[in-house]
Amino acid sequence: MGDRDERMAAIRKAFPAGSVDEVPGGDMPTLRVDRRVLPELARLLKTDPALDCKLLLDVCGADYPGRAERFEVVYHLASLQHPFRLRLKVPVPEADPVVPSVFGVWKAADWFEREAFDMFGIRFEGHPNLKRILCHRAFQGHALRKDYDAGQRWLLREAEQELPSWATERVEDGDHFETQVLNLGPSHPATHGTLRTVVRLDGELITKAEVEIGYLHRCFEKMAESHTWNQVIPYTDRLNYCSAMMNGVGYALAVEKMLGVEAPPRAQTIRLILSELSRIMDHIVDIGANLNDLGAMTPFLYMYEAREEIYSLLEACCGSRLTMSYVRIGGLSHDVPHDFADSVRYLLRRIPKLIGDMETLITNNRIFRDRTEGVGKLSAEEAVDWGWTGPCLRSTGVAYDVRKAYPYLGYETYDFKVPVSHGGDTYARYLVRVEEMKQSLALVEQALARLEAGPVILDNHNVALPPKAEVYTEMESLIWHFKLIMEGMKVPAGDGYGFTEAANGELGYYIVSDGGGKPYRIKVRPPCFAIFQAYPHMIEDHMVADAVAILGSLNVIAGELDR
Repeated sequence: MGDRDERMAAIRKAFPAGSVDEVPGGDMPTLRVDRRVLPELARLLKTDPALDCKLLLDVCGADYPGRAERFEVVYHLASLQHPFRLRLKVPVPEADPVVPSVFGVWKAADWFEREAFDMFGIRFEGHPNLKRILCHRAFQGHALRKDYDAGQRWLLREAEQELPSWATERVEDGDHFETQVLNLGPSHPATHGTLRTVVRLDGELITKAEVEIGYLHRCFEKMAESHTWNQVIPYTDRLNYCSAMMNGVGYALAVEKMLGVEAPPRAQTIRLILSELSRIMDHIVDIGANLNDLGAMTPFLYMYEAREEIYSLLEACCGSRLTMSYVRIGGLSHDVPHDFADSVRYLLRRIPKLIGDMETLITNNRIFRDRTEGVGKLSAEEAVDWGWTGPCLRSTGVAYDVRKAYPYLGYETYDFKVPVSHGGDTYARYLVRVEEMKQSLALVEQALARLEAGPVILDNHNVALPPKAEVYTEMESLIWHFKLIMEGMKVPAGDGYGFTEAANGELGYYIVSDGGGKPYRIKVRPPCFAIFQAYPHMIEDHMVADAVAILGSLNVIAGELDR
């Protein structure tokens, strides 16, 4: 019996049949869980060394109106010590949509449970702050229920912003005789997006904080349900718009996994090259903007020169710079230009010098280090508990990287390192991203050396459109084209979770298909959503100026955060 079977057997042994049952098949081990035993199971999964599911990646809802128990709460868990992932499905009746909160087990559950409450009306008993998070407080209904009209709009007519309960409390402590409540954002250049942080100040020291998000919420997941599988791709570009290519690649890989197909080798190599260049761009935005906030304008300009050079390559590939819509399920929309390799080689020569100039100015700069070392520090245990992944997690000493742990696009065949720092502070997050840019350049160089001629899209008309020349001249190709455009490809019924290492960490897509031409349910696991929920706790006992430095180091992208 393998390790997976032993772990599943241990879980079954701890709980009687009917309370925890294994769901056969699927892309990962899945358990159907009675909500009454959920807290006990959650504690076992986290604390048992053989299971070690310390990382709660996502909590989401799904709506199945035809079932006796209409709703389903879905949890995705991972171990960082073993190659083990687990999905929990908790059925919830419409008449009593209550599930015990697991916030007491994983802090990461905080915002994810609030989102499921907001979108589906599922209540999480024991949650310390259960209220809407993406929709405004005047919103009526729950947008991701199947009976909610996608065209329905609710205007926010109240100008007054809601304050947390502590903001109006009288502070009796004699040490805090002169406190005030202040809004940082949502309209402020240092917030890098529509993010509002309410802070209570004692002088310039933050004693309490709470974050409000949702100003950029477009309900991507609702829109995806009314579009064909390929039509979702332009929406994915608008998640993390600082590295849009990576969003589309992650989504395409998730759907391809459900279809049981792979893109041609050339398309996979091009995806990898453009993804790693996009990672560099994303880190440039984070580092450059953060430095600018701290008063270092010159390196900001150095770094943005590299970013613009990469944008020019992306524009040459697909005609667009910021949101490309270049990926297709099964490959790419078309091949790269004839001078693609020369353009990439130019970037491989140009970008290292710009990174070097920035490092010379900043890495050992006394002012920068004073502003960042020891500021916004989080331990490895705390970071995992909050659901952190990506550079922020690796800055605490945890070397988790999807490209190494669960390789895709052939990453297991490339030679690269996972940069790790142990400071867990703003400076450590900077160091990790700088080194990641260098590793990405090494990956691009290796990938370019193995880029071979060949198709960039599957020759499978159940998935990919036939070439235009054939559509114009062959009846069968015209019919396939018509069916794919009008009906969409048919993804086998079932569910699956696809995940990649995006610039901010693990970007996951939980996808449910009913066998039709459109997704039944898509839930995005946005990496900075989990990261940002720790922010109000991180800035307590820091100065206002420190809050700006910490926020910039987390690289919160509002499009990914709010969706």
